[in-house]
Amino acid sequence: MTDKIIVLTTCGSKKEAKQIARHLLETRLAACVTIQPEGRSVYRWADKIEDAKETLLLIKTRRDLFDQVRVEIEKSHNYDVPEVVAVPIVAGSEAYLGWLENGLQPSTPAMASSD
Repeated sequence: MTDKIIVLTTCGSKKEAKQIARHLLETRLAACVTIQPEGRSVYRWADKIEDAKETLLLIKTRRDLFDQVRVEIEKSHNYDVPEVVAVPIVAGSEAYLGWLENGLQPSTPAMASSD
């Protein structure tokens, strides 16, 4: 198991997705954000079934940065309840994981994972 994660969030527009992605990269909370446009979400909201076009963000980061990523998404997102979930990166190529780490804020010794 690595200390790296992928955070998922969806946005109602490509413009909002690009703004969130750029902000997370500029603050070094993410090393890479993949923007998947033109997805479709079907979900329950306010006791109704909704069907909406959405843009998915795949945010590559580190576990100890999750809370900061979540706060930044919630501050800049236009949804009342934005999706902010993380999935672990169980394994990956050493070269890619090293590249990912180099793109992030330095970890503090207390937060560094021993995995």
